[in-house]
Amino acid sequence: MDLSWDGSRRAFADAAGWFVAVVAVVDDRWTAPGLGEWDVRALTGHTSRSLLTVEEYLARPARTVEVASAADYFRATRAVAAGPGVAARGRAAGEALGDDPAGAVARIAARVRPLVDACDGTELLTTVAGGMRLADYLPTRTFELAVHTADLAVALGLPPDVPAAPARQALALAAELAVADGSAGALLLAATGRAAAPRSVL
Repeated sequence: MDLSWDGSRRAFADAAGWFVAVVAVVDDRWTAPGLGEWDVRALTGHTSRSLLTVEEYLARPARTVEVASAADYFRATRAVAAGPGVAARGRAAGEALGDDPAGAVARIAARVRPLVDACDGTELLTTVAGGMRLADYLPTRTFELAVHTADLAVALGLPPDVPAAPARQALALAAELAVADGSAGALLLAATGRAAAPRSVL
């Protein structure tokens, strides 16, 4: 996995581009089942927040680093991610995409990707978990884009062909979390077809 800032920017850009491309083929299936209680629109809205929070948090500079890594961010936000508010926020984000959700997603990506490209990764931003460097926060957004665009692809009957750069970064992050949580063995067994997938590492 390329851990450089350029590598992380490329992984994020590729994940965002894949998201835009998959959303572009939704057509009239916005109310079709998406993921859990979300329909396709809500799943798309939730996934769009992986782009929007980068923009939002960069506009709120932090003074200090309180969360040192992408893995620490996921550990710090587990309770929030498992809470009932996530589903409601996803639906609200889907509605906020308006009458042309695919166009809205394309415009968001076109706005956020150059914003990231103009950064050097050292920027301090205020996340829901606390102050972080952009270089540490961005892989969490790439992970979310990769996973939820795969969810969206499956919902639409498409192959979940995650581009190589974001796939490597997302899998490496999942592996790091699994090792720390003691579930690496279960994950390895699932990945090699020997057992069912373990509980979520996030």
